[in-house]
Amino acid sequence: MTGRQARRALGDRVLRAVGPLLRSVPRDHRETDAAFRRRRRVTGVVAVAGASLLGVSLSTKPGSPRFYGLTLGVAGTWVAGGLASGPLHLGRMFGPGGQLRRPVLTPVASGVGAFGAFYAAALVARRIPLMERAIGSVLRYADQGSTPLVATTALANGVAEEVFFRGALYAAAGARRPVLVSTAVYGLATTATRNPALVLASVPMGLLFGIQRRITGGIQAPVLTHVVWSSLMLRYLPPLFADRLAVEERASSAV
Repeated sequence: MTGRQARRALGDRVLRAVGPLLRSVPRDHRETDAAFRRRRRVTGVVAVAGASLLGVSLSTKPGSPRFYGLTLGVAGTWVAGGLASGPLHLGRMFGPGGQLRRPVLTPVASGVGAFGAFYAAALVARRIPLMERAIGSVLRYADQGSTPLVATTALANGVAEEVFFRGALYAAAGARRPVLVSTAVYGLATTATRNPALVLASVPMGLLFGIQRRITGGIQAPVLTHVVWSSLMLRYLPPLFADRLAVEERASSAV
């Protein structure tokens, strides 16, 4: 086999592997105009309430009962709003042979890939004082808190955000660019934290989650990707900012 034939064969295999990811699954669920209007009203109220709680939760002391209570309250708000807005769907994606199946392996791989991209970006960000402080301000909640509680609240919020933003809010956007609308509202909600690192992260991740929602027609893919990404970020990012976290801990102890 010549080099040209080998490259063509490799290209064909890549296209066969990636092809199913580029095909949107046909929608098999519709709702009445009244249900759609109700979904929009509910998501509007919950978006404001959840964003407000999110901002308050990240202004509390790391590791405090108030922090954990508020953080779980944020997750509860997103989930309650998502379920109250109307039916949600897990979604499906095309597998080998064009068969439809629940998305599992691809979302997990997407979560790992997203973490890799963010880890590479963090290597650069830690050399930028503004970004180093912003990331350290967030990671101190993981560094100074109880590991099981931090993991529980972080993963609960990851699932809850997808239930609301890629479930209820995405559906409420209708046919008018739901990926962009859900990402924009996700980013606006994150601005309540007043943390530039979180706001910047919400845009590419919101787009990724939104595209997964569009392709699969449901929330299972973005939920799995979000959980995997969050787990890896919690595990491997704090050691990268150890010096900054030491400064944060000294500042917290002095208060």
